[in-house]
Amino acid sequence: MKQGVYTLTHSRALTRDVRELRFEGDTGPLTAPGQFVNIRLDGCFLRRPISVCDWEKGSLVLIIKVVGRGTAALAGLRPGTKLDLLCGLGNGFTLAHCPARPLLLGGGLGAAPLYGLAKALLRQGAEPAAVLGFGSRADVFYEQEFRALGVPVHIATLDGSAGVPGTVLDALPPQPQYDLFYACGPQPMLKAACGALPGPGFVSLEERMGCGFGACMGCSCQTTAGSKRVCREGPVFAKEELVW
Repeated sequence: MKQGVYTLTHSRALTRDVRELRFEGDTGPLTAPGQFVNIRLDGCFLRRPISVCDWEKGSLVLIIKVVGRGTAALAGLRPGTKLDLLCGLGNGFTLAHCPARPLLLGGGLGAAPLYGLAKALLRQGAEPAAVLGFGSRADVFYEQEFRALGVPVHIATLDGSAGVPGTVLDALPPQPQYDLFYACGPQPMLKAACGALPGPGFVSLEERMGCGFGACMGCSCQTTAGSKRVCREGPVFAKEELVW
């Protein structure tokens, strides 16, 4: 983890309430897809934790959804704004011993960190496929970005206006076309995926965080080894660790 000043260089709307933000700054603390940053905002007592979508040396991409005062402030920032970030927080997705055909399951904003994960898997020679779930066609984002990587994409929408009607589980490719799954999204989706999919998997949990680095114990979850902190031991956990 490192605290530093990062400069917003780019901001664009992806949907009516989702934006892509690019920052310049030290990305050395980022070591794995699925890690996050914690952003200090004027007028907000607590920092705002945001998953890292993608990064390269000196530049990182975040995708935010406007759900409250903090994310609304982020969405309204102009390029050139400097912000205080804690960077390289949490334990991300493990790529060790990854099989050739991993499946990526993203629900809503959970699709964001899976993009950087897909790039990392491709660099290792794996052939990932992605299943992304949204509320409606108007909520779909990054479908073309995944496809531009050469990743097959299956879309599900709750209202059936794009892709397969239903959730990500309704749009799954047939087994045995994948060997392991990585998932990020709302807790009900993650719980359903862990219950429905045989074999190994890793899930990234979403949780309210106070400090973002394990001091306040406010984001604890139950595992087979007892209580663990989502921000410190997570946010990524092996499927078999979690007690739902």
